[in-house]
Amino acid sequence: MQDMDISSPAAFVNGGLLRMHVGRKVRTVLQVTRSDIGSVMGRSTDGCQLVAKGSPPVPLTSYVEVIGVAENENTIRAELWTNFGDTFDASNYDKLCQLANGELKHLFL
Repeated sequence: MQDMDISSPAAFVNGGLLRMHVGRKVRTVLQVTRSDIGSVMGRSTDGCQLVAKGSPPVPLTSYVEVIGVAENENTIRAELWTNFGDTFDASNYDKLCQLANGELKHLFL
């Protein structure tokens, strides 16, 4: 069994929380609205427009998790991409982001 890397945990964020984590490792789920060479544009679970820079998987599903470094309040430099399929409960993920950055933060970082 491979050991889990906990040296640099990624904060769970939605679009509104991204600005609190600029320069740090984050993870979010985007609903893909457009994909170009080297970037994906998408809607976060709270409805914000975000850009993920990097090399997304091919084929790309409607929802994708992105883990990387927050460059600014609406851009993530992606290090890891995971297709989450074509259906996803954005509302539940958004609640998870709020809890992970609020009253239950101590459980996540």
